[in-house]
Amino acid sequence: MEGADISFVHLGIAIQHLRNHISVFGFRIAFYGIIIGLGMLAGIWVAQSDARRRGKDPEIILDFALYGIIFAIMGARIYYVIFEWDYYKENLLQIFNLRAGGLAIYGGVIAAVLSLTIFCRIRKISFFSMADSCVLGLVTGQIIGRWGNFFNCEAFGGYTDSLLAMRIKRSLINPNMLNADVLSHLITEGGVEYIQVHPTFLYESVWNLGLLIFMLWYRKRKKFDGEMLWIYLMGYGMGRAWIEGLRTDQLILFGTGIPVSQALSMVLILVASAVLVSQHGKLRRGTKGES
Repeated sequence: MEGADISFVHLGIAIQHLRNHISVFGFRIAFYGIIIGLGMLAGIWVAQSDARRRGKDPEIILDFALYGIIFAIMGARIYYVIFEWDYYKENLLQIFNLRAGGLAIYGGVIAAVLSLTIFCRIRKISFFSMADSCVLGLVTGQIIGRWGNFFNCEAFGGYTDSLLAMRIKRSLINPNMLNADVLSHLITEGGVEYIQVHPTFLYESVWNLGLLIFMLWYRKRKKFDGEMLWIYLMGYGMGRAWIEGLRTDQLILFGTGIPVSQALSMVLILVASAVLVSQHGKLRRGTKGES
């Protein structure tokens, strides 16, 4: 594996030359964007399939997606910029440079929920019923989209020598993502420096896959509209709270030193858990009252 751009050293997997884009008529198209696009398309398909299964109009999902995706991208960017404001206040034009990266999934989720709320009010349809299908598409998109981070050599954690340890050429990494822990464990082979880190993008993709499988199994057993939404928020929050603690590129809550996505994950876990317990409690009491 010597000389490989990126490798999973204990699994015997190596990519000698990692490309992160293709060129079409001289125009550079990043794999990150292609993968995000594929994730969106797959997510729409999954959400429409669920709507069709439930006897709902699948076209309503597409109608929302045309707006929801745009606002989700805007929300993901705004969220990122807010928590990296020390940089962007000195480089205002870079706020609009999406090609340089800088999207935060939680910002996208927040914007998608807000836009879905408005969409459902305008269309006079149930927000929670619609959300139950949409979150299946959302988590599908996240499973696929995280692999864009792989091609960008980003969204990794601190040093590890575990089974899934990922080794990357230092020259491929944005220096802002390298912390003291990673730099103190640099590996040199053939005069080339490498970092060896947790592949947190992979952890999150696999976690979300497990969450999706559970949700697909459970959806036929759901007890109330909105239950799939709360399960998603709790399930994703549980995974993200753990994974975010490993990452080297955390967005920090102002003046606290606390990763903002980790804090938000904990809030979502508590709120979603409380709603699920409360709703199931009401349903159980209602059932007893009828008997």
